[in-house]
Amino acid sequence: MPTSIFDARLRRMQAACDTPAEVRDIESNQREGLRGSRYQRIRALVCGALTLGLFFTTDVRQISAQPDQVSVEPRYAIAMHGAPALPANFGHMPYANPDAPKGGRLVQGLLGSFDSLNPLIVRGAAVQQIRGYGFERGYVYESLMARGDDEAFTLYGLLANGVETDSIRSYVTFHLDPKARFSDGQPLRAEDVLFSWALLRDHGRPNHRQYYAKVAKAEALDPLTVRFDFGGISDRELPLILGLMPILPKHAVDAATFEQTSMKPPIGSGPYRVTAVKPGASVTFTRNPDYWGRDLPVNRGFWNFDEIRLDFYREANGQFEAFKRGLYDFRNETEPLRWHDGYDFPAARDGEVIRDTIKPGVPRPSEYLVFNTRRPLFSDIRVRQALTLLFDFQWINHNYFFDLYARSAGFFAGSELSAYERPADDRERELLKPFAADIAPDILDGSYRLPVTDGSGRDRTTLRAALTLLSQAGYDLDGTVLRQRSTEKPFSFEILVATRDQERIALAYTRDLKRAGIEVTVRSVDGVQFDQRRLGFDFDMIQNRWDQSLSPGNEQWFYWGSQAADSEGTRNYMGAKAPAIDAMIAAMLAARERPDFVSAVRALDRALMSGFYAIPLFNVREQWIARWNRIERPEATALTGYLPETWWQRPAANSN
Repeated sequence: MPTSIFDARLRRMQAACDTPAEVRDIESNQREGLRGSRYQRIRALVCGALTLGLFFTTDVRQISAQPDQVSVEPRYAIAMHGAPALPANFGHMPYANPDAPKGGRLVQGLLGSFDSLNPLIVRGAAVQQIRGYGFERGYVYESLMARGDDEAFTLYGLLANGVETDSIRSYVTFHLDPKARFSDGQPLRAEDVLFSWALLRDHGRPNHRQYYAKVAKAEALDPLTVRFDFGGISDRELPLILGLMPILPKHAVDAATFEQTSMKPPIGSGPYRVTAVKPGASVTFTRNPDYWGRDLPVNRGFWNFDEIRLDFYREANGQFEAFKRGLYDFRNETEPLRWHDGYDFPAARDGEVIRDTIKPGVPRPSEYLVFNTRRPLFSDIRVRQALTLLFDFQWINHNYFFDLYARSAGFFAGSELSAYERPADDRERELLKPFAADIAPDILDGSYRLPVTDGSGRDRTTLRAALTLLSQAGYDLDGTVLRQRSTEKPFSFEILVATRDQERIALAYTRDLKRAGIEVTVRSVDGVQFDQRRLGFDFDMIQNRWDQSLSPGNEQWFYWGSQAADSEGTRNYMGAKAPAIDAMIAAMLAARERPDFVSAVRALDRALMSGFYAIPLFNVREQWIARWNRIERPEATALTGYLPETWWQRPAANSN
């Protein structure tokens, strides 16, 4: 459907959403040129999406559902779907050792650099561990509630020891633990929660601004109770999103300068304080001996080291050599070549370095080469399909990765949420019906497969198929150069990389592209510049990974939503703007039961696959962890995989 026609229909449907039901008659269906039943399905889907902020209007639309009138008792936990797995009287998380000894030091080696200690703003390259990588609690900042890492999406009490909401989740109330304190000894109160909400809504990262702006009213019912009302917006995840909000001290944060990068050690309520900073090189966290939450069930067996130091390395080989010398304690290995034969050094042979292979139960981390579809060169889907055909995974996997990698066309690989190689069920088909023209039939029926080459690095079948697609898109070979037919301009672009590993993949890919007459420049930049250009969408193609959970939610707007495509700092790097994607995210967020939720996520996966926005490179079936034997970990592993916050130093090593 042309954009102008869709926009016109959208405006009429938007108006119809605010029209009383008795006024809507068959004439509206005739105006749309659709059968009545199909129009009603589309209208219902669009109206539902509008109430979720799908098309990101500036006003807040009200829906007819009213909050339950029944009194709701505070609970110790809240689950996105179903009930929490742990009982109210649980003693500790099942993947933590409550008897783990305290003491010692953990040194982590990280690739890159930093120029800020504020991870809650867009500017700068910040130390994320201050608050956690996603919405998780970190070393310094804590959230109202804590994730249960053995469940898809369940939160248990942390700063808040009670939570209440109604069945339609029209509001959420948090009851703060009266013992909660910031590291400077000041009590944490409702005013700090309201301050944090307003500050991040107005000055935080784009995802914070988007999520927290959905709150229609926020108020302190008393010094330890905060209520958020959603004004009729239907977003069942929002109570949990607010439960994961990092809480900052009102008395120690200047709102006027909040968005500026800073090396000033932040004050939080978490188990550690920043005690030493070497800009760009290292950050040291020291355990707060007066940490208020040490005895909470969610913390038993956590935060066992007296000191945690983050050391930053500029490039991967130097980082690995530092590990071999024992300069830091563990590494999550991501390079198959190193995992396969790089650990044959004396400490590994003698058992001083232990290698663990962990199989998590969440979607596999997958790497992609991302098209920036804002560039005219990549605006044609046939070009993106052709360049996908030209990536020779079989050759690269065998010669670079010892066949240790797998590959999936979707974005939820290896989990029940993946649509790849799986036919759509009836619920998915119903959701996708209004967008049938945008969903490839073979992706809908599950028969689509990524191209498989002969592994020679010179597969002619895929080359011919790619050149056919490029010809259809207006490009022809002129000798050994692919040119645009109308302008005779050569087909060329740049791949931006930040690491040696990314560079190696990019160079191998340029060999395949050259056979099709495409000239590619591989530009290597440092980590800070790479992040700046990625966040500013200043690239042709980059390598990227979107980490997913078993309960994807509002962050999907941030990854793929239409508004995010024009908002710098979001993770919609490809610039996707597709009504089908927006509608599937809306359906996913509206789902109450797990089966409906799974179908909506699979439908989203199909919409993303059908757009060919990124070339799937590979995914890892396992986590590869190498650690010096002075560091020990629990026998049980969380569904999400390894958790260094549950590790401890071996007592004998601690005494040295």
